[in-house]
Amino acid sequence: MQIIKGQNAVEDINSDKCKVFGYSFEEKDMDTCIAVITGRYPDSGYCKNVVCKELIYILGGSGKLYFEDKVVEFSEGDAVWISANEKYYWDTHYCKASITSSPAWYKEQYEMVK
Repeated sequence: MQIIKGQNAVEDINSDKCKVFGYSFEEKDMDTCIAVITGRYPDSGYCKNVVCKELIYILGGSGKLYFEDKVVEFSEGDAVWISANEKYYWDTHYCKASITSSPAWYKEQYEMVK
């Protein structure tokens, strides 16, 4: 068993519209974060995780996730699954989400694409 207290979450700012509080455990099978998104992210193009799958649970707010071939509207209480290599971007005025990644997220496998 492991616990990471909220005050020990690692804060990271992906952009002026995306702030993340990460919780990484010793196990590298998965990790989680709380993301606060306040606009289009990324600013242009798409992002994708080459290795990690993401399970997103919307804690608050609403918006849309744009994929190459579809648009998904979300609001508080919704869950969204994103497979590895899926390109997407967020469009929201405000969204707070819990994002669990498997395997654990790492920067080198994350890409911004057009």
